[in-house]
Amino acid sequence: MTASFAREHMPAAADLPDCTFTLPALHYPQRLNCVTRLLDDRVAQGHGGAPCLIGATERLSYGETQARVNRIANILVDRFGITAGARVLLRAPNSPMLAACILAVIKVGAIAVPTMPMLRARELVYPMEKAEIALVICDIRLSEEMIAARAMAPGPVLYFGTDDFAALLAGASDQFTAAKTAIDDVCLIGFTSGTTGQPKGAMHFHRDLLAACDAYSAQVLRPSASDRFIGSPPLGFTFGLGGMLLFALHAGASTVLLERAGPDDLLAGIARYQATICVSAPTAYRAMLAKRAGHDLSSLRTCVSAGETLPKATFDAWLAATGIRLLDGIGSTEMFHIFIGSPEGRARAGATGEVVPGYEALVVDTDGNPVPDGTPGRLAVRGPTGCKYLSDPRQKTYVQGGWNLTGDIFIRDADGYFWFQARSDDMIVSAGYNIAGPEVEAALLLHEAVGECAVIGWPDAERGMLVKAFVVLRPGYAEMTGALQDFVKATIAPYKYPRAIEYISELPKTSTGKLQRFLLRKV
Repeated sequence: MTASFAREHMPAAADLPDCTFTLPALHYPQRLNCVTRLLDDRVAQGHGGAPCLIGATERLSYGETQARVNRIANILVDRFGITAGARVLLRAPNSPMLAACILAVIKVGAIAVPTMPMLRARELVYPMEKAEIALVICDIRLSEEMIAARAMAPGPVLYFGTDDFAALLAGASDQFTAAKTAIDDVCLIGFTSGTTGQPKGAMHFHRDLLAACDAYSAQVLRPSASDRFIGSPPLGFTFGLGGMLLFALHAGASTVLLERAGPDDLLAGIARYQATICVSAPTAYRAMLAKRAGHDLSSLRTCVSAGETLPKATFDAWLAATGIRLLDGIGSTEMFHIFIGSPEGRARAGATGEVVPGYEALVVDTDGNPVPDGTPGRLAVRGPTGCKYLSDPRQKTYVQGGWNLTGDIFIRDADGYFWFQARSDDMIVSAGYNIAGPEVEAALLLHEAVGECAVIGWPDAERGMLVKAFVVLRPGYAEMTGALQDFVKATIAPYKYPRAIEYISELPKTSTGKLQRFLLRKV
């Protein structure tokens, strides 16, 4: 069952997305292990002495990273009997060791299932059972929740950060030949962050991981071997795995993997390691703006923003403070990484961007028909990657007619730029008006008193729904409902103003920092 598990749990052929490979770089040989392309080939080309993985306590070159990956791979095979197709769950904060473990799992032909380090025991049990995990690799410092999870879903665990693991590593060979996997063998299962309920397991092929590198990274981000990446997303999040690890390896660059990556940590890390590319979310950039004094950000040349929509106010403020235009982008766990986003020099404030080369995108109506430019509609995407849920009936919702329907409402303009309006379940219909919650949020964020906010539709007998805002005020400010309402009326169309405002100390978010609006609807 191990070798065939992923294929047996793949969606029916009729429910799979159409995949297109319009760039020459996306045509891969039929048998290829992506770790060979990302790591082994670099060493073979004489790049072994270049810096690769950088952590708080160690720095590994490409050659040293390869040796560690090979040692871990031998441990997986010889001690735990991990074979092709076996699922291995990984649990740890970002670090060179976690990165090496993920690469080792994939190199042996198994399937990596990285998870967020903040997950609790009950949240771990679901992916363990759903993916029928054969082995867990866990940082010993996170053992408490892991032990509790094993009581509900027993299975072997390999803890690193222990003397026993160090001995295993020292005794393992640093030679290992990558498994001869097919380019369409599953190598990764990324579980969604649960912003809309039960997480979904999105399966990805070896070619999917490479396609993200050859499409978004090579065509839009355009890193070079001299770049040094840094950022906040966990490697358990496909945004982080691609943006913090795979893109760096693909370019022959180095990456700084911070265990703690809050705004203060990220600012200090950029200065300390002289990072050139930062990968983070809009909320983090906004927080860093307020704390940047005293930190040297002069090494930065490119900043990627994804995970949630980037408000124009944050784009403008970051540009004013650093001279850098944030590269907004939209991706999804289902598509693995970013599929809409403009390169440096073409980014426009407030716009998500243009279609990433290699992808196609349409704005469609409820019947799947394209709508005219300037008209809101559902975003439909296809390209070299696509949604492949692990045994989940929601596949039929995400993939329709071969297109991936992301659940987002967008407008495309005459220049081909896509402008985010709302998640499809965040569009508020009030007294016959369609109001995009994120647009109201963006207006509120322009007010100096507002630190964070979220806007949802709230049931109302008279209007059907009304616009309700949940606001986190900055320190030193008191509730000011009338003033905020007037401010929004003066900033965007008056009918969009929040008729109800509730003040809270913090917004509910997932472990990746994504806002959980569905929890606000239960308040």
